[in-house]
Amino acid sequence: MWQKITKILKSSYTTIFVIVIIVIFSLISYYVISFGKEFLSFATSESYSDTSSTETTPVTEDCNVSGISIHGAIVTYNGNNAYNDQDKLILDQTASDGIQWAVKQANDNEKIKAIVVEIDSYGGSAVAGEEIMRDFKDSKKPVVAFIRDVGVSAGYMAATGAETIFASRFSTVGSIGVTQSYLQNADKNTKEGLTYIDLASGPYKDSGNPDKPLTEAEKQLFMRDINIMYNDFINIVAKNRNLSVDKVKALADGSTVMGEAALKAGLIDKIGLYPDVINFLSEKIGAPDTVCWQN
Repeated sequence: MWQKITKILKSSYTTIFVIVIIVIFSLISYYVISFGKEFLSFATSESYSDTSSTETTPVTEDCNVSGISIHGAIVTYNGNNAYNDQDKLILDQTASDGIQWAVKQANDNEKIKAIVVEIDSYGGSAVAGEEIMRDFKDSKKPVVAFIRDVGVSAGYMAATGAETIFASRFSTVGSIGVTQSYLQNADKNTKEGLTYIDLASGPYKDSGNPDKPLTEAEKQLFMRDINIMYNDFINIVAKNRNLSVDKVKALADGSTVMGEAALKAGLIDKIGLYPDVINFLSEKIGAPDTVCWQN
């Protein structure tokens, strides 16, 4: 009898012992995993804090150089169709009124010592290009432009307002000229049996409508304005780049040139990439620069 009871107690003790071991092991595992998560979280936050001290910081942080981007088509303003339901810009374009605001913010901030502008644009509105150029020229703080991939047409016009222009040796620069070319649909419409009904108050009111042939008189009107804009573009570049009108006119055939050729022609000042721009700005303002981007 006692032998049976002893066996049962020994078996119970063994079971209890195993359960205790399992509980202790579970507790140890829990604390090890918890500590590991806290350590990983700490290490991750440390990693992010290290990368946050780079030369580009959010606009909410202290900075001494204001960064402005000119990307995509250059327009005077962004219409309602340029934004999605969350008021985020969905079109690849830059509005001159936004650049004007960014330049003003930089000039009104005593901590800002210079403005750096990254340009990657095939151009757009001549009016918008001129407005941006004027904002840069009138800036109380020095403006340094960096043509990243492309800075042509109105994009290049805007760049000429900067005190210094950088570009990569592979950048595309220039295209000094004006175009209003379009595709005419008149012949296609005729083949499809469509007839254009001319209802206008004057002979030139619907000039340039792609659904009607362009008359020679209408073409002359367009070329009149194109030549005015063309000559104004040449004069802007000549004045801003300290070049003769004749030299700019020789370059102003609408073609583009790459970085080295642009430097030799006087269209830019230096060959370099963004780090070279940063080093240049550090020397210019006499202190390590921290750039905060406005757009």
